[in-house]
Amino acid sequence: MAKMARAAPKPVRRRHFVKQWRKFKKLTQEQLAERIGVTPGAISQLELGRVNYTQPMLEALAEEFGCKPGDILNVDPTHEGVLWSIWENLDLPTRNQVVEIARTFQKKTGTDN
Repeated sequence: MAKMARAAPKPVRRRHFVKQWRKFKKLTQEQLAERIGVTPGAISQLELGRVNYTQPMLEALAEEFGCKPGDILNVDPTHEGVLWSIWENLDLPTRNQVVEIARTFQKKTGTDN
């Protein structure tokens, strides 16, 4: 009896927010591809989940988007009310104020933990 060939398992699609970041930064697939040195087709395939990202691609995307690689995997910047969407629209003096306000939340006061 002949052995039947098994189909290769489909690669697991890893979740990411590449498309959302690209749109948040107001870039076309063509513009993004040119800036990070890949083809527009590579961006399209990535966004459609037909190919997985690589670490070098993730790092290039993060550099272009001005974020950390992990942000591309975990943060949807287009989600209304997310800090990214607010932060991106602030000027530098206001950003500095926000950082100082946030630092006050870090400081522990009194004897409570």
